[in-house]
Amino acid sequence: MTHSTTTRQFDLIGAPFDGAATLGWPGSRYAPAKIREALGWMTMRNEDGKIYSLDTGGLMAAGPDLLVDRGDVDVVPHDLMATLENTANAVADSVRAGRVPVLLGGDDCLLYAGVKGLHDAVDGSVAVIHFDAHLDLMDHNVRQGSYSQSSGMRRSLELERVHPEHTIQLGLRHFNFPTSLAFINEAGPAQITALEFDRIGIEAAVDRILDRVTGADYVYFSFDIDVVDPAYAPGAGAHEPGGITSRHAIELVKALAPQCDGFGVTEVNPLKDLHDMTSNLAAYLCYYFAVFGAEKA
Repeated sequence: MTHSTTTRQFDLIGAPFDGAATLGWPGSRYAPAKIREALGWMTMRNEDGKIYSLDTGGLMAAGPDLLVDRGDVDVVPHDLMATLENTANAVADSVRAGRVPVLLGGDDCLLYAGVKGLHDAVDGSVAVIHFDAHLDLMDHNVRQGSYSQSSGMRRSLELERVHPEHTIQLGLRHFNFPTSLAFINEAGPAQITALEFDRIGIEAAVDRILDRVTGADYVYFSFDIDVVDPAYAPGAGAHEPGGITSRHAIELVKALAPQCDGFGVTEVNPLKDLHDMTSNLAAYLCYYFAVFGAEKA
């Protein structure tokens, strides 16, 4: 199959900030540069505005305007709230320009900034697809405050037009705070745990995700790299065994990209990586999101 027309264009936006990574390992501030470097491995194969996809067996549109690098946001290292606001504004500017933002974190406090940027740029309701090993539903604690890497989903759900009935999380595993369970029972974001995903597989998971976000006007897709098993992505903010594989990650992004209006990859940590394999995976996820999401469903 040959796709000759690109109907959507994408903005690459870096947010080199890990000031809210108060658990796990810091170092994700270095991820945007590494992911950009790895993207060159994919984009060099572009010829005459097309790229050959071995997954589909045909040519797909990938012209110079498909994925445009807009540089880094104005990170303020000592000021978390200013950095979140600047990041949200960059995402909102991309959406208002009629493009699709692809946000490169940085730690996972930027989940909230990405959702807020889309929310602020549109009038309708916003769904959130959240891939993560962790729930990120913490309200507040002394060590992390209220806008940490553990609070992005909680803060996003407080936005006026982000509704839990259109929110779903995938890849969750192991242990979390009892207060998070209380919030789930009350506010109800849906979950597909890593254990359940292993049982139902890619197609059933995609069906369940799409059924959940149906009815929302816009969809933001947040991808914390630790949803992937550390065997495939060792360069993460924390190692949580038992995650999805790199093949799972690629296929899920391919299937969901046409439905989404924004994408963010967080928690890639080059300081913990092995031969840049995690940055490379993150770059592939971004490129698959753009190429397969160019035609909105």
